[in-house]
Amino acid sequence: MRFGILGPLRVGGGEATVTAGRDRTVLAMLLLRPGRVVPVEDLVDAVWEERPPATARTQLQICVSRLRQRFATLGLPADTIVTDPAGYGIRIEPDDLDAEVFARAVETARAEAVAGRPAEARRHYRSALALWRGPALAGIPARLVRLRAQALDEQRLAVLEDCVDVELRLSRGTELVDELTEAVENNPLRERLRGQLMLALAAVGRQADALAVYRDGRRIYAEELGIEPGTALQELHQRVLAGDEAAGPRPAAPVRTLPRAIRDFTGRQQTMARLVKDIVEEGTRLYLIDGMAGSGKTTVAVQVATALRERFPDAELFIDLHGYSERSPLTPAAAAATLLRQLGVPTERVPVDAEDRLAMWRSELADRRAVVVLDNAASAAQAAALLPSGPDNLVLVTSRRRLAGLDEGRPHSLPVLDPDEAVELLGRIVGADRVGAEPAAAAEVARRCGHLPLAIRLAGSRLAHRPHWRVADLARRLGEAQDSLAELAVGERSVGHAFTLSYAQVSAPARRLFRLLGLHPGVRFDNRVAAALADVPLPEAQDLLDELVDVHLAEETAPGRYRLHDLLREYARRLLAETERPDERRTAVAHLLDHHLQVAVGLAIVAETKQGALSQVAFPPPRRPDLLPVRDRPGQSWFDENRAALVGLVRLAEAEDLSAYCWQLTRACWWSNFVGGHLDELVETHEVALRAAVRAGDEEAAAITMNYLASAKFRLGDFPEAIRFLEAGVDRYRRLGLRREQVQALSNLAAVCFGTDDAERSIRYVDEALRISRYPDDAATISSLFNMLSVAELFRGRYDLALRAARRHIVLGREAGDPRHTSNAVGHLGMIRHRLGHTGPARRLLRAALHLKRTTANRFGEGEILNEIGMMEREAGRPVEAAAQHRAALLAMTDAGDRIGQCASRNLLARALHDLGDVDAAIDLHRRVLDDATRLSLRYEQARALDGLARCLRHTDPDQARRYAARALALFRQVESPDRRETERLLAELG
Repeated sequence: MRFGILGPLRVGGGEATVTAGRDRTVLAMLLLRPGRVVPVEDLVDAVWEERPPATARTQLQICVSRLRQRFATLGLPADTIVTDPAGYGIRIEPDDLDAEVFARAVETARAEAVAGRPAEARRHYRSALALWRGPALAGIPARLVRLRAQALDEQRLAVLEDCVDVELRLSRGTELVDELTEAVENNPLRERLRGQLMLALAAVGRQADALAVYRDGRRIYAEELGIEPGTALQELHQRVLAGDEAAGPRPAAPVRTLPRAIRDFTGRQQTMARLVKDIVEEGTRLYLIDGMAGSGKTTVAVQVATALRERFPDAELFIDLHGYSERSPLTPAAAAATLLRQLGVPTERVPVDAEDRLAMWRSELADRRAVVVLDNAASAAQAAALLPSGPDNLVLVTSRRRLAGLDEGRPHSLPVLDPDEAVELLGRIVGADRVGAEPAAAAEVARRCGHLPLAIRLAGSRLAHRPHWRVADLARRLGEAQDSLAELAVGERSVGHAFTLSYAQVSAPARRLFRLLGLHPGVRFDNRVAAALADVPLPEAQDLLDELVDVHLAEETAPGRYRLHDLLREYARRLLAETERPDERRTAVAHLLDHHLQVAVGLAIVAETKQGALSQVAFPPPRRPDLLPVRDRPGQSWFDENRAALVGLVRLAEAEDLSAYCWQLTRACWWSNFVGGHLDELVETHEVALRAAVRAGDEEAAAITMNYLASAKFRLGDFPEAIRFLEAGVDRYRRLGLRREQVQALSNLAAVCFGTDDAERSIRYVDEALRISRYPDDAATISSLFNMLSVAELFRGRYDLALRAARRHIVLGREAGDPRHTSNAVGHLGMIRHRLGHTGPARRLLRAALHLKRTTANRFGEGEILNEIGMMEREAGRPVEAAAQHRAALLAMTDAGDRIGQCASRNLLARALHDLGDVDAAIDLHRRVLDDATRLSLRYEQARALDGLARCLRHTDPDQARRYAARALALFRQVESPDRRETERLLAELG
């Protein structure tokens, strides 16, 4: 192990460490969060707490540099500490850090304990505890470090307690007395440790000492906490007094009727550990395990009961109550008769009267320590009648229905397996070597099975009986099958049949809603979507959803939010195809599309403002206004939660030949996708919508779609495609006589030309748009045109013209009432005033613009302003602050998906790093920009990157620097940038 934090800090695998106090704190913070980026703010707080100096970030960089040098002397890789725009992280391998090794050993130990292998569990527990050399990170006083170190110390105590439990079961009490005595002295308030010491003492015949330990604890609790010992400790005290520290006599012939535990049982370690912990430590005596069909409820219940055999030695009973089967559910009286016979009660002694029979059942269990599995319960009432009354009985009830009526029970809804567990289960069935040879195909099989245990078992069984099949063959069959459920069947067992038994238990309206939900293409949906699909009032839809959730045909992920398991959605679609008429299906699809369109339009109009282009589109009136959110409008979060579904709905609209819904829904989602940087979704939906519009012969819809498709092409750096779509849109608008739309498209063309460093052509398009625009009809678009004009003139260095255009822009923006126009105008005014040397006004304007950009969630605009502020910080001799601004700008531009903005941010960040003396990092960034800008044909950013490289190399390689500067100057001249003057001066200095 290269790093140790389970005791004093160690580095390099031996006794070496780091001596400088701040360096130790920084390294400790990184090691406490291995593999993650620790924000600079957290590191500053840890080192300086309440009073960081103004140079904290610079000093932090020095600490990191010293740590890297120390690592080098110890033979550690140079990239062990990684730098990120947000902070620093440490890269470690699985066995590099003692805390990580400790956590894995404990996980293994607990799994062995649950599996009934106490000797192996003890070995792993002791291996984990042996890693500790003292209190975690001893000698580092920083408050944040101590908080996290105390959590590690607490974990060690909990693991020691778990280990002692196992060792007591192995009758190793003699070995534990000294260790437990010391542990109790150091932690006098931990009841569990005190109880374990009492058990160890009693086990070696020292009952008097065990009672003294209890008396000492009782005194301490009273003096320090003012309370009596807990119930468990008091009960243990009584048992020691009575000389009954053991669990009591066991019958010579315990009853065992549990099904055989599945040998290839895998996964569910956390579930098993939680259930066993609740039962062993908290005394839970009724557990309700529910889940969807095929989730492995019965298997888990049997595994838990088997693992607890030693605690319930008198009887292990199991009965299938047939709640969900082709047979009628067992009555409680019939079930009691079966259970009594399992206990050995002769048939002639079983009472005929139902109440007498249930009374006998409870009486038989009263003095036994027994575990009872009531499998496949139909209802809470069925299970409640069979609950025993003895204090030493454990009952595990499984059901596809949530058994809300059993108030005293602890519920646990069983999810599907996680991906790794699902692949492991497949390997247990078909052979680990076979699965290990094709890991990607195995993961795909597990995914196609929805990670559902029953589906994986059936698919694995098919594969196991076909040795000539590859795993990839099964994955392909599952992926290509029109009915994937048909592939998940072996003999009389099938996933579809298991689902049918659940489906049959709900009402006809709930079954209809379930079928219709198969139309929804998203993973999640809300109750309003269900009401729209079923065309029922919202309260009725909510009741139907509750009915589906109760039998696990749907899952409620949050209040009012639901999802269908992938295989259940496939099952719903199969039922829909078998049951609904085509016209009913099409009507339901239209209802689904209309609801999402109306919600999207309502939210987008607020985001784009009513004066924006969205209000020019003639959307249909809402069919169900009662389902539209009125209060607490969800805003951008609704788009974020439904983004994948919205893409699927656009494709569904195309497939159902509902072209109007297809392009209108696409248009309504544009702003969210564009501003949020979801450009892949933007391109996909617009290409589908354009195809639908062209097929329907809707020229206006095609033009609108082309205009907004161009926005994504521009952001992605595909400028020729952006220009092609915009020019095609302008031609269509001109032919249709749609002047306002033509003005808007020309404005967008101007923006694209400016992005390709063609400011002169951009200004020509602005002038053409202004000639055909009309005020006040086109106020918002005219405002955008003056915005474009101010930026173009700013780029060319004509600051007086830029200032005039920006002032005109801000006046028009206010009249339009659009905060986006205002934020753009204020920001560009700040940039112009900065270039004119008006530093104070420029700072005030930029701060105001930054606030407005963040208010309107404009990540691109935020990055633009942050870069300008960073330039001012660098000019003021504050490169650390400048670098921070440019890093934040790069994050914003990355979120927005803007390639030009990313290039600009990296170039500016490189300049700040160069000023800080980190020349290597600056060169790396400039070279990255040079590659990206060359690929995107961004001459201005290419020139800035070349100029930056020349400045980095001027002292070490002046010849190469001169070549870089000459190339930069040529590009600056091509785009008519005033930046050429600085490069000319650089070339003159280089000679």
